[in-house]
Amino acid sequence: MPKKKEYKVVILGSGPAGLTAALYASRANLEPLVVEGGGGGDPTDLPGGQLMLTTDVDNYPGFPEGILGPELMEKMRKQATRFGTEFASGAVKQVELSSRPFALTLDEGSVEAHTIIVATGARARWLDLPEELEFRTKYGGVSACATCDGFFYKGKQVLVVGGGDTAMEEATFLTKFASKVTIVHRRDEFRASKIMLEKARKNEKIAWMTDTVLEKYLGGPGKGVTGAMGRNLKTAQAAEIPCGGIFMAIGHEPNTAVFKGKVELDPNGYMLTRDGTTATSVPGVFAAGDVQDHRYRQAVTAAGSGCMAAIDAERFLSH
Repeated sequence: MPKKKEYKVVILGSGPAGLTAALYASRANLEPLVVEGGGGGDPTDLPGGQLMLTTDVDNYPGFPEGILGPELMEKMRKQATRFGTEFASGAVKQVELSSRPFALTLDEGSVEAHTIIVATGARARWLDLPEELEFRTKYGGVSACATCDGFFYKGKQVLVVGGGDTAMEEATFLTKFASKVTIVHRRDEFRASKIMLEKARKNEKIAWMTDTVLEKYLGGPGKGVTGAMGRNLKTAQAAEIPCGGIFMAIGHEPNTAVFKGKVELDPNGYMLTRDGTTATSVPGVFAAGDVQDHRYRQAVTAAGSGCMAAIDAERFLSH
């Protein structure tokens, strides 16, 4: 349960953006409350954000040997705690932004906030095939987190769906376990950066299936995934693709559902910010990290925007 009923700053989310905002806000003596998130039942919906699902982080400044994602998040959390940040588990269920202080209904109770920093991040997209939920939860074999589940696919052939950096990263990681990884992409060109694409192409365990979409998962109870029906978009021919696992890497959806109709969002649901700041359409509400960034989506840019949001909130409160 939150220790108080009223806070100067409530930060929603505990990834790099939320924890950096907490660090700056707590050092400014704003005594922030961080609502950690999680509990949504999705494999990517965890306190600590998407880095909790990442093994080696080699591109975060200050760690020349790299660092494990969960270890980096734990260090950030401890640093924010050191300066007086308070944490509440669970997620925000409802917000009322028509007057200040704002009212928030949390899993652990209700609080009021003079400012809010939204750092709720984004979650993986799925294909939304009729049988997908069953293969994700009951039968097994369909995942959006290679680092969570890759170990269970030792010696198996797996598919990775997508064409961006995430797909290349997931496929490369899965080669540590799988006997063969096939990247399935609906186009013949890839959005992935040149360096990530080249790294994947050099990996002898990675195969490529372009101009193809998956239309049905094959398998069932007791067997999990045994394959998928794929259709070539240029020839319209359908064929069975044998595999023991399927990993989604087709983008993310911002966690802004609770703010729809209350804060201005772009057509894809990302929170809009103003004039190079973290300010949203509602004075006193700020947004940081992947919830407002569909372009970069990096830990370091999320942390940077978390710093900006805390400074913006502090200045707002001082006026």
